[in-house]
Amino acid sequence: MADTITLNATKRDRAGKGGARATRRDGFIPAIVYGGDAGPQSVNINDNSFRKLLSQPGFMSHVIALDVEGDKNNVLARDIQFHPVTDVPLHIDFLRITAASTVTVMVPVNFINDEESPGLKGGGVLNVVRHEIEMLCSAINIPESLTVDLTGTEIGDSIHISAIDVPDDATPTITDRDFTIATIAAPTIEVEPEITEAVEGEEGAEAAEGGEATEGEETQEEE
Repeated sequence: MADTITLNATKRDRAGKGGARATRRDGFIPAIVYGGDAGPQSVNINDNSFRKLLSQPGFMSHVIALDVEGDKNNVLARDIQFHPVTDVPLHIDFLRITAASTVTVMVPVNFINDEESPGLKGGGVLNVVRHEIEMLCSAINIPESLTVDLTGTEIGDSIHISAIDVPDDATPTITDRDFTIATIAAPTIEVEPEITEAVEGEEGAEAAEGGEATEGEETQEEE
């Protein structure tokens, strides 16, 4: 399960674009909290605090304990709007969750024991097809990651979702096939450009011979 992280917020009374701009000028990010039994609530999030959390791997699948001036809710960040040029966070949507909530999240895939893979030790290449897997999970028990054990894998092997231990209260959203997570591909062999050099050499020799013949013909004409 992903660790719960804490984030403080303050109530935002002024709505609209003007209020959002004023919030950003003061060093905060405008946000909205929705879902559950309560109505939508506009809040302000400290810009620096949020950016530190945003840099953590798997942030979007972490449960956040959001404290709005003493009113605490468990939430998930469901959408973040960024400035198209500067990538500065402009607005955040938070979803309230409970023990009964189920959510769809992207869970990262973690590969271990690559040193125990004969295929990789023999020069094979790990070709990752899916770095993340979309999962339907209990909102309070979202997996931190899904682990793929590479022990014993050979060149040509494919690793499917059926080979991964998935928590009981989490299922992939793709259910109609045993989809591929990664493969062990054969090493790429670089071909030396010997043939090209040989052809270039022959062309050079033919050019030289042609040049000598031309000179000989010119000499006979002069005589």
